[in-house]
Amino acid sequence: MGTATWGPGASSSIKLFLFMAPLVLVAGLVSVFGPNPSSWLFTAKPSALLFSSVTSSTGSTGAVTTPSEVKQREGLVVVAVDNRAGENVISDDTHFNLSSTPPFSVQAIQTPQQHNRDEETVPQNLGNLSSVNESYVAAERPKLQRKFSILDRTEAGLVKARAAIREARNGNQTQDADYVPIGPMYMNAKAFHRSFLEMEKQLKVYVYEEGEAPVFHNGPCKSIYSMEGNFIHGIEMNEKFRTRDPEKAHVFFLPFSVAMLVQFVYVRDSHDFGPIKKTVTDYVNVIAGRYPYWNRSLGADHFYIACHDWGPETSRSVPNLQDNSIRVLCNANTSEGFKPSKDVSLPEINLQSGSINGLIGGPSASKRPLLAFFAGGLHGPIRPILLEHWENKQEDMQVHRYLPKGVSYYEMLRKSRFCLCPSGYEVASPRVVEAIYTGCVPVLISDHYVPPFSDVLNWKSFSVEVSVEDIPKLKDILLSISPTQYIRMQRRVVQVRRHFEVHSPPKRFDVFHMILHSVWLRRLNFKVHHHHQSQLS
Repeated sequence: MGTATWGPGASSSIKLFLFMAPLVLVAGLVSVFGPNPSSWLFTAKPSALLFSSVTSSTGSTGAVTTPSEVKQREGLVVVAVDNRAGENVISDDTHFNLSSTPPFSVQAIQTPQQHNRDEETVPQNLGNLSSVNESYVAAERPKLQRKFSILDRTEAGLVKARAAIREARNGNQTQDADYVPIGPMYMNAKAFHRSFLEMEKQLKVYVYEEGEAPVFHNGPCKSIYSMEGNFIHGIEMNEKFRTRDPEKAHVFFLPFSVAMLVQFVYVRDSHDFGPIKKTVTDYVNVIAGRYPYWNRSLGADHFYIACHDWGPETSRSVPNLQDNSIRVLCNANTSEGFKPSKDVSLPEINLQSGSINGLIGGPSASKRPLLAFFAGGLHGPIRPILLEHWENKQEDMQVHRYLPKGVSYYEMLRKSRFCLCPSGYEVASPRVVEAIYTGCVPVLISDHYVPPFSDVLNWKSFSVEVSVEDIPKLKDILLSISPTQYIRMQRRVVQVRRHFEVHSPPKRFDVFHMILHSVWLRRLNFKVHHHHQSQLS
């Protein structure tokens, strides 16, 4: 048997083994005690925004931030989502009428979330509200619990509300002891109901206490502008939605009355809007100087209410009030700058006595002998056309400039199947709500008008829209509606009436709550967040 020898090849193998063994041992130790791969975090590329973002400066004091300053300074970001480009949540795929805009939607949005002062610790299951930079975190480094601000928690609650509303669209009907929205009068009854319940659960409104009566914290309650005073008094007396802590507010209310500005600030027949403009500008400067919230969002989470014709003009006193704030207006005219995705259409309600007593109710559809009714003066460009074609022309078309002496206006409404509601100088008319109160199917004769609460209500199911150019064919249009269809429409008018009723104190689903719900929907559609405290200083 020969003797085994270690030649040059064996010597090379030994050297290779001695070189590799330590490397293998080190690799094994690293795999056991080394960093966890899950500690490597990467920032995901943010999704494209559906609408332009607005960047503003934050600060506890200072005057109104101008757009030019915004471009130069870092601060809060408000992201608004255009509902027309997104998914409809409150509505189905149904669009409501000839001159109306698509229903409002609630669209999910994603933006990097940063911290606010006065931070509070909340559970991590609120969702990934803050972005992270690409970084390596050592395994032995203790994990810090996330901290979120009050504002972060508020926004997280809105995220959950959006999800609940979407889920409700095709879910089971939620039960409610007071009222369950159901039927074709609603764009999507289930989504509306869920949204209303979420509003009741979450919405908080901060009312600025600055300003003195009669212009501030006051408004008419017994006139055609009654919605200004009724809402101002309603929200100031409300304990459910009003919060005294502005940090917890979703929206901020500017409690001035345009009708009172016209009465007490405007110099009659002067044609000078300057005093009103100065009053509003000074007020916004005061609240922007005392609180951080106006400059925090450039006014996007602020709203005011106006039923006077000069409501839109008043907002032009402050550019951000017009461009960013939620304007709750009776004069909801898209040709004059009303934006359905941002602004709210307010019903014009003429309460001569200050209450709805005696105004509600009327006979059934079968007990209304007149086809149509209108009485009103030459006010604006549309009514002269209506009177020219139909004034005193046919017995069943009762169209008058002035009612004959001794004839009751409300009794005529109750005798009529259709009540004509032509616009005056402005698009809104109190005749719409007068018709609804008396169970008469409203006929909207206007251009560029967005009916109240059209985010939720399907106006096509209980009203008729007629363009100005179709006024000569008005009777043919009304007669083309079959008796069966008319009976359905009239019953729906009675069903939606609760949403236009004025109560003191307010009742669920009444006009006060519907106004708040419209504001709530718009607040759901954008997001506000701060930079970190260190960046604010």
